Amino acid sequence: MAYRLGVLDGDGIGPEIVPAAVQVLDAALAATGADPVEWVSLPVGATAIETHGSALPDVTVETLDKLDGWLLGPHDSASYPAEHRARLNPSGFLRKHFDLFANIRPARAFEGTPALVPGLDLVVVRENTEGFYADRSTYRGTGEYMPTKDVAIAMGIFTRPAIERIARQACELALRRSRHLTIVHKANVLRTTTGFFLEICREVAADYPQLRVDDFHIDAMTVHLVRHGADFDVLVTENMFGDILSDLTGELAGSLGIAPSINASHDRAMAQAAHGSAPDIAGRGLANPTAMIASGAMLLDWLGVTETAKLVDQALRAAVAGGTRTADLGGTASTSAFAEAVIGELT
Repeated sequence: MAYRLGVLDGDGIGPEIVPAAVQVLDAALAATGADPVEWVSLPVGATAIETHGSALPDVTVETLDKLDGWLLGPHDSASYPAEHRARLNPSGFLRKHFDLFANIRPARAFEGTPALVPGLDLVVVRENTEGFYADRSTYRGTGEYMPTKDVAIAMGIFTRPAIERIARQACELALRRSRHLTIVHKANVLRTTTGFFLEICREVAADYPQLRVDDFHIDAMTVHLVRHGADFDVLVTENMFGDILSDLTGELAGSLGIAPSINASHDRAMAQAAHGSAPDIAGRGLANPTAMIASGAMLLDWLGVTETAKLVDQALRAAVAGGTRTADLGGTASTSAFAEAVIGELT
């Protein structure tokens, strides 16, 4: 089956790393004899503001609704004009609009790279639609408001259906890995909200007696990851905790430049590197495309093109092990040279 996938370059280093990912994925599909993907380029970000008057034009959202999935490059919404900064950023809008409730963020060290935790190989499973992120915790508008000029309030929303479905995703993933699930929360202080999260995750995990299940407070979890992160397998947590932990685990694995992710519902997925737009190095050919390439491979795997996805992962690791590395991993390879090295490992 031939898939139609969107390509949204984004801002900063996005126009460098997203085309590199497409190049590698096309080569891998050809190497495995899979049907080629039909790529559909769509406007997003600063260039879309200039051409369409919106960082996420209606035509982009309407087209994505007809596609099987898409690659989203990083966006630099902090640099948008004030009227555009006041709106939901493109990533947050798409996660909310398409109910992409599961943000799956692996962190795996590369052989021969300066990982802070050698042997790290875990996945953060982040609930993506509610929790303490105000842009996703209400049906309309945001969950932040100011009743007076001196008081600001943010709502954290936790619902049973949302917790149950992310817990089940995490349990199913843990079954396919090392069968170890860790629930991350702050139930000693946020008893009603994250305590509810912990309770429901435990209820769902009870349906998976094959799993070893434990739990930690978010603050303690950061310490455990730094000291012995290689002991963990699948972590499930709420939205904001998951965002923070996945940045930490990406760096512990060696660099945020190697931290991929997908955002998925039951019927569609968005591949998105966990890192930002890095405007300080944009246009210089220095960006590491690994996270974007690996995110694209995760999307192919989610679509069922598993053989190709595995080949991409093997090629990425072979290229790095062979000494081809970008600056963040201690090397000198450019973005394009790294992509070419990965393609060279596909055959």
